Amino acid sequence: MRDEVGALLYLQYDVSGTETEEMEGSNGVPHLKLSVDENRLTEGARKIIEEIRPFWNLENVQFDVLTNGYTNKLIRCREENGPPHEAVLVRVYGNKTELMIDRNAEKRTILILNNLGLPPRLYASFENGLAYEYIPGRTLNCNTIRQPEIYKLIATHLAYMHKVQLPNDLAKKPMLWEKLEDFFNMLPETFSDSAKHERYNATIMPRCKMQDEINMLKKKLIKLNSPLVFTHNDLLLNNIIYSQEKGSVEFIDFEYSGVNYQAFDVGNHFNEFVGFENIDYSNYPDKELQWNWLRAYLSELHNSEEISDRDIHKLYVQANKFALASHMFWGVWALLQAEYSTIDFDFMGYAAIRLNEYAAKKEAFLALNYLS
Repeated sequence: MRDEVGALLYLQYDVSGTETEEMEGSNGVPHLKLSVDENRLTEGARKIIEEIRPFWNLENVQFDVLTNGYTNKLIRCREENGPPHEAVLVRVYGNKTELMIDRNAEKRTILILNNLGLPPRLYASFENGLAYEYIPGRTLNCNTIRQPEIYKLIATHLAYMHKVQLPNDLAKKPMLWEKLEDFFNMLPETFSDSAKHERYNATIMPRCKMQDEINMLKKKLIKLNSPLVFTHNDLLLNNIIYSQEKGSVEFIDFEYSGVNYQAFDVGNHFNEFVGFENIDYSNYPDKELQWNWLRAYLSELHNSEEISDRDIHKLYVQANKFALASHMFWGVWALLQAEYSTIDFDFMGYAAIRLNEYAAKKEAFLALNYLS
């Protein structure tokens, strides 16, 4: 199974856009020459359903606009009284998100996961979005994420994904620094909204300081030699679906997935314990919770219950140091969203929170050391 995963993943990073279309076709996944107006979601979703679910009676289809998309518009389509797992989720890409996300790579990732029997199953792509399987269950919050029976499921599921075998050439190419540099270089010198630019100047470190911090982080974190694995990179609470009935979790939204540092994926997830909207950094997992989480993760990763304290502590140090890179990554990302997104969310405020938390934790996290 692990060799099969590795072979499939090689396709993700060695195919062009044309070959992506071939992959879609070979998987029976159509590409629709349709665009959905983000201001007319129901009308657009109806056209998608007409194409991919011609046997549905549209008079009996419910179109529910969901509110848990921070950069995209989401609408769930389901037949009245139909099984929840047969619902279709239509995702319309947010404004200018193509500047930050390789949409061909995202589609390839989903198709590869589908070949392995992992959800969500892709039903179709269209000009500005995707239609895929709706996974029944519930997203998490700052309380449920701290429940051992849930966070251990997440730890083991992430470890399973990190066990993917990467070809040697890919194992030398973390996406973090190149993507962060791309984001940084796209930052406007002056925000088009003058009020936002004033807030930036008043609440967020100057651009030159940000560049210095990125350079420093890269220099220090590379030395940790965190393994390169296939990562999700965006395990916020809304991207984890928990099924109490099945006793399982599934990850969704692989927009930022790729080859990256193991410790980034873990540290990034620890940052998400605090929430996205009503952020409370008192919810950042303490050492005891992290220790238990990491033990479950490493047990699955190494297929063994015999995990040493030294190994747990090593990943604890690495994850918290890479949590700083996570703050920087999403802080810069949020500044781009503040300039381009049409979603009703205070991205400038979010950028300030992430970058100020980076500054608050920088000294303590960088001071962490391995056991002697």
